[in-house]
Amino acid sequence: MANEPKHPTDPGQQPESVPGQDSEYLTTAQGAPVSDTDHSLKAGERGPTLLQDHHLREKIMHFDHERIPERVVHARGAGAHGLFTSYGNAEELTRADFLKPGRTTRVFVRFSTVVGSRGSMDTARDTRGFATKFYTEEGIFDLVGNNIPVFFIQDGIKFPDLVHAAKPHPDTEIPQAQSAHDTFWDFVSLHTPAQAHVMWQMSDRAIPRSLRMMEGFGVHTFRMVNEAGKASLVKFHWKPRLGVHSLAWEESQLAAGADPDFHRRDLAEAIDAGAYPEWELGVQIFPDDGSGVFEGIDLLDPTKFVPEELAPVQPLGKMVLDRNPENYFAQTEQVAFHPGHLVPGIDISDDPLLQARLFSYLDTQLTRLGGPNFAQIPINSPDSPVNDMFRDGFHQHRVPKGIAPYKPNSLDGGCPYMAQVVSGQQPPLDFPQPVASGKKMRSEPASFSDHYSQARLFYISLSAVERAHVQQAYSFELGKCTDTAIRQRQVECLAKIDTQLAAGVAQALGLPAPAAVQLDDPVASPALSQIGKAWPVDGRKVGVVFNSGNHQHVPAIAQALAERGMSPLLVSASGGEVAPDLPIDRTYLTARSIEFDALVLIGPLPPAPDAAVALDAKAGALGAGGVPIDPRVALLVAEAYRHNKAIITLDGLSDGLLQAVGLEDDAPGIALVELSAVAESAEQLLSTHRAWERFPVAE
Repeated sequence: MANEPKHPTDPGQQPESVPGQDSEYLTTAQGAPVSDTDHSLKAGERGPTLLQDHHLREKIMHFDHERIPERVVHARGAGAHGLFTSYGNAEELTRADFLKPGRTTRVFVRFSTVVGSRGSMDTARDTRGFATKFYTEEGIFDLVGNNIPVFFIQDGIKFPDLVHAAKPHPDTEIPQAQSAHDTFWDFVSLHTPAQAHVMWQMSDRAIPRSLRMMEGFGVHTFRMVNEAGKASLVKFHWKPRLGVHSLAWEESQLAAGADPDFHRRDLAEAIDAGAYPEWELGVQIFPDDGSGVFEGIDLLDPTKFVPEELAPVQPLGKMVLDRNPENYFAQTEQVAFHPGHLVPGIDISDDPLLQARLFSYLDTQLTRLGGPNFAQIPINSPDSPVNDMFRDGFHQHRVPKGIAPYKPNSLDGGCPYMAQVVSGQQPPLDFPQPVASGKKMRSEPASFSDHYSQARLFYISLSAVERAHVQQAYSFELGKCTDTAIRQRQVECLAKIDTQLAAGVAQALGLPAPAAVQLDDPVASPALSQIGKAWPVDGRKVGVVFNSGNHQHVPAIAQALAERGMSPLLVSASGGEVAPDLPIDRTYLTARSIEFDALVLIGPLPPAPDAAVALDAKAGALGAGGVPIDPRVALLVAEAYRHNKAIITLDGLSDGLLQAVGLEDDAPGIALVELSAVAESAEQLLSTHRAWERFPVAE
């Protein structure tokens, strides 16, 4: 009939609407069918990823440009400037100039959360980015890592799937900066390579006490090459001088409301106070024998880590962050990292996730920073000379000289010359690695199919209290899922990791416990536990709580704490000064327990004002003469106690405060001391981070 609409594919006929998401099978953006979106195209099963993989490039390219202008992931960040000093012990390992004896290199570090938007809170349960830009004499080297040594996926082609699942639901745009929702757990319970990373994320590692107390990992296996051309495989580690410490779960939730800038504030204040954060850079070293396997662990699988007991970390240098950014946008926001920013002596491996990152990180800058000249932004500009022969493009600030931006040329005298390669040595950047033979394919090695053993290794290496926290985290996160099938499927995954863990989570969710599975018991790695060691207390914040009528001891206490490297914060009912140039930092109204690593209480504390009593008539904290203590102080002390924090009182001046809030003077982590012993006691109690024995957990 003449009035019937033509088929959309008829020549010259445009469809009434753009077709989208309506095919029964997966296609490219151009409508071509896709048979595999889990594996990138490689030169042989264990070979490098091929540039001709049009599906990988299209999928990653679109993902890279989904957010304008903030980062798609790692949008929420904090940064600092510093210096890296080489120990000079890496010459047998690499020819990299910045690791040679006597070298000090300028650095900029950006810490970040992964899932949340730029305006989200710092203390969400999330993986943290730990990216370091080295401004070496041979160009920029970017070490772009995380605070967890394994990742969710094994192949970069799955990265858009992972992030789409972890981000807020597309219909409601909630929840923000959280993994406690259906789409995340739907993905990870089906894509079981994610189980190892999720185990770390459900541990205390995902809620660090401070960015200064966070370990960093390069995640992937890299290659180092020395002057003689000998290659070794390595994994990078950042070890914080202050140790690895975490928030209690309740603290992280309180901080999200009371101080969503908790981590970036802590970092900036520590640097301003001269408590400069320090890390050692080290590497685990493995033979580059062509197998890509060490002690049965596949080094090309980014969901695997190598226990330090099998391959100790060799320290190569120390990094100190000593200067805050002058402008957040110009530096922390505009800094651009890329795993392909390498220097001679450091090269990549065939890890399929790393291979995809080499395309993705470069591609995403085109949208986020407005074009190909992002290296000219000052924070990204190398300290070494540049002559790249590139021309024009958005935001071109250089004024190139010469008329021949091509090679070979005679009009500009043949310049620039090629970097000289000394006879018998390797080229400056590219290691002549043998390429896997065989046909191009979308596949993975059989060793990539083990998705549970390392999650079990991590879990059994934790202390009892840390394992309890893991169980609570799974119970909370899955409890936020509305789909029972997703909960059950993830619990069944846990049964393949640890029977008791699965049973405990199932009980909390009201689900039947899965059938017991016979599991191997790997040798535990004590290095994975955060508990049981003693650490320096530099920059730890100690709340000194007193009232305006009883502050004669405060200056001496503050001075003694500062002399031992701690940061005293004075807390009283109202503001002002207790002595010239010694201001009160917080009032009972503005202080909250999350800000302090320990409390020093100087009694007698003031009674509650009538209004405060009316607000909290059931506070139950009675001071001298049965007068109610200000409930804000009672809450401060009770929370610190509940979170296993050190509480120190002055002998003769405690005024029954601890008993008034239901605490005993002899509980673990509580000290009743003379004035002269306050700072020593605080240092001793804080060295282990918390009084974990206060609430013992059965093994």
